[in-house]
Amino acid sequence: MRRWTSISFLFLGCLCWAQSSLLLRIDGLENVKATFYLSDTNYSINAQNTQIDELQPGDYDYHLKLLENEIRGNIYLKLGDNSLIIQVPELGVQLNRVDVLGSRAENSLSQVIGTEIFAAKKTELILPDSRSMNLANNNTRQLFNRIPGLNIWENDASGIQINIGSRGLSPNRTSNFNTRQNGYDISADALGYPESYYVPPAEAIDQIRLIRGASALQSGPHFGGLLDYQLKEQEETPILIRHSLTGGSYRFLNSFTSVGGRKNKWSYYGFFQRKQGDGFIPNAKFYQNTGYASLAYRPSEKSQIKLQYTRMNYLAQQPGGLTDIEFEMNPYQAKRLRNWFAVEWNLYAFIWDKRFAKQQRLNIRFFVLDANRKSVGDLNRPNRPDADRERDLIIGKFNNWGMESRFLNHYTFFNNPSTFLVGVRAYRGYNWSRQGFAEKGEDADFNFINLESVGVSDYKHPGFNTALFAENIIRLPHQVSIIPGIRWEAIETNANGFYKNRLISGGRLIFEDMIPVSRSYFRQFPLLGLGVSKKYKRGEILANITQNYRSINFSDMSISNPNLIVDSNLKDESGFNIDLTFRGYLIPKIFWFDFSLFYLNYQDRIGISETVVEQNGAKQLTAFRTNIGKAFSRGIESYVRFNFLDLMKVNNLNWHIESFVNYSFIDGKYTQGLSSFKGKQLEYVIPHLLRAGLIIRYQKWYASYQFNHQDMQYTDANNSIRVSDATRGIVPSFSIHDYSMGYEYKHFQVKFSVNNILNKAYFTRRALSYPGPGIISGQPRNLYVKLSYIFGS
Repeated sequence: MRRWTSISFLFLGCLCWAQSSLLLRIDGLENVKATFYLSDTNYSINAQNTQIDELQPGDYDYHLKLLENEIRGNIYLKLGDNSLIIQVPELGVQLNRVDVLGSRAENSLSQVIGTEIFAAKKTELILPDSRSMNLANNNTRQLFNRIPGLNIWENDASGIQINIGSRGLSPNRTSNFNTRQNGYDISADALGYPESYYVPPAEAIDQIRLIRGASALQSGPHFGGLLDYQLKEQEETPILIRHSLTGGSYRFLNSFTSVGGRKNKWSYYGFFQRKQGDGFIPNAKFYQNTGYASLAYRPSEKSQIKLQYTRMNYLAQQPGGLTDIEFEMNPYQAKRLRNWFAVEWNLYAFIWDKRFAKQQRLNIRFFVLDANRKSVGDLNRPNRPDADRERDLIIGKFNNWGMESRFLNHYTFFNNPSTFLVGVRAYRGYNWSRQGFAEKGEDADFNFINLESVGVSDYKHPGFNTALFAENIIRLPHQVSIIPGIRWEAIETNANGFYKNRLISGGRLIFEDMIPVSRSYFRQFPLLGLGVSKKYKRGEILANITQNYRSINFSDMSISNPNLIVDSNLKDESGFNIDLTFRGYLIPKIFWFDFSLFYLNYQDRIGISETVVEQNGAKQLTAFRTNIGKAFSRGIESYVRFNFLDLMKVNNLNWHIESFVNYSFIDGKYTQGLSSFKGKQLEYVIPHLLRAGLIIRYQKWYASYQFNHQDMQYTDANNSIRVSDATRGIVPSFSIHDYSMGYEYKHFQVKFSVNNILNKAYFTRRALSYPGPGIISGQPRNLYVKLSYIFGS
């Protein structure tokens, strides 16, 4: 550890000065004030030509704020003089289609943003406001429609949770991604219990950054990578209020109000969302409240301090899962009346950004999570009726804090601008999990029958994590970059508590034995990574190999579930990601492509097999989570976008027509380990996944269509086709069609959308526990109407 720290500071001591300048020309701007943002620095402009000096060489995100419109892009500044030309259409015309002359990123992140390095990594960028969809219900297949290869689970009609996985990783609560908001953790426990119960409303999100497994060096060792929701920060007037109201099928109602502004050195943004509905299945009603407040103060041009607070709570009734036969008879029936799920989430964050010179930046993030999740109901197999007995009650409390500090420095290396990043992370997670019994009523009663003895188990899981990481962009001639990196990870996981062995016969407790448990597991290890990129006039080629790691989840091991047995000797997973990506313009401004080959290697892959258990005197097969063995997934991820008007050389700003297609092919297998699984297909791998769309805009009208096709996938390492309790088996292939249209007039907007136009009966998951167990049906045809208005100027 001391060696790497010394090397880091040796790098810092060798850095030297480098400067660039930018001539900004805005064609079509006539005597109207506008604001131009270059990274986090803003410049007020009221002329066509503006000279910006003393800039740092490297990649910059920029956006131009003009009245109510906005133009975004990315530019690479070389040493010396640079120029950027932005062509603005006639004022009063919606800026749906603009020409930006200069280098820019399309659906990917620039090499450096703030104090984060994304060079030579497989990255994707989502701008929700540019999506021609209804954002009120966080429809995941539409929100992430341009990112290839994502396996998406749909739980209900609420959009309360987002469940995504990739490359054969489980989508369950996005647990294989390091999930963040504004750069800090939002999951229950980043390593010990990395499940995301909270998702910010899509209407409040400025951009979503998704970085594949190569993010492990800077953001944590997760195999899936980093998923970072960047929320909106401010409005450009002293006060601006946005309000939207959305109504839809099954008594869906969503109200979203945001307020933001800036004045002098202060800026602020906040929102409140209320969402409720009955669900498309009986016994599936829900409500959710989400609030957020951010206050920023800039004491100088080189420093900014932010305070942020997020609160979310929801209550959802869960109708339970179905067996295969029940799904075929009626996919929209309910099996449970007494199942409920409740979540409360409180997030606190302090962020300090500081620029010491034009080429040096420091970012410090301190964050706290105070949260809980509660579930009550009947967890018995879906092929058994509700026994109308006391219900299973599980309560988890999470009290975590963390700190990350990053220092980024630009320097010259053989007369080429290069970038060095060093950072440190400290994290303390605390999870208290209790399981027992609640009254056998029908309401949302989250109280144990016996407060002195919870009945099944009681565990406390303190965990500690420290990490030191460093990455360096070494830019060589001919726009070639080499990016080596290292992360030193130290993890301590603990479990202190007890569980009870219980023998039940005929519904009566025959025997009970309490077994105390005290475990502690410490490990430390390095993660290495290396990236290479080569930029061309129209695009980029990048390659990356990065090691990954996944800690065992003691929280999973402390939950007693009649549908799942967990191996008490479960071991951590390790492996690596390899990416080879080609992206850029095949035809300038007309045909954009992003084509990737990947290989993901797992050691000691954790999967679902089967074991025989004895219950009530009878033997039966039950799902068994264990280390299956060595496995891999490999494949192709591709995305293309067409601009039809430029293709036909039609220069008409009233029209904008484009389409996109994303397609992935993935193959995954077990190669070593338990002999009965060697050669089996990897679960959660969708061999063929296709999403395509068409967007047409005319003046202030727009219409969009999306097609989704998903191939068949397995849900366990046995490659089961169908089992009696429906917790395992295949997820059949299906195709879904969605449509949206809207109209904008000054400060007013109306949107209409219909999802699953052909009313296809389908499902995306088989649940082992809540919201099942069993098959969780996808949404039938559903309609939404959204009205929104902006108060202010």
